[in-house]
Amino acid sequence: MTPETMTAPEADAELVAAHAEVKAEIGRTDTKASLLLAFNGALLAGVWTVATSLHLPPPALAIGTVGVALLVASIAVLLAAVRPNLGGASPKGFPLWATLPAEQLRAALLADDLAEHVGRLSRLAVGKFVRLRRAVDLTRAAGASLTVAALVAAALTLVGGVR
Repeated sequence: MTPETMTAPEADAELVAAHAEVKAEIGRTDTKASLLLAFNGALLAGVWTVATSLHLPPPALAIGTVGVALLVASIAVLLAAVRPNLGGASPKGFPLWATLPAEQLRAALLADDLAEHVGRLSRLAVGKFVRLRRAVDLTRAAGASLTVAALVAAALTLVGGVR
């Protein structure tokens, strides 16, 4: 079925389905970001414990510092992804509804702006997914750097290098 052959009720049903799909995607993104925040926090705590309890060789510390910086950058990106968006200067949806008296709220709810709302939510979801991808890439780079730091520390310890 093409938009040209769609009846008004069919188009409305498509908009309602699109609205539900976008809201579900936003929920999934927030869940993924929350899980990755918890993972990154645990990893950061573990790295901190190791770094402060062992005397690591300077090369391992330098490489590990890069890994920690990447991990902190990932956490910052994730926090931006889960930060609530309340619409700024021109709120829409529930941030706007919270400011309206009953009659204006009723009029706003009866307005046919579902297509605009789906577009706005879609842009929000895409922004969240972009941040989530960036955070995953940063976390992977941090993991690689921390792995190299651990290997360098182990190698220098085995050959009797810097203690």
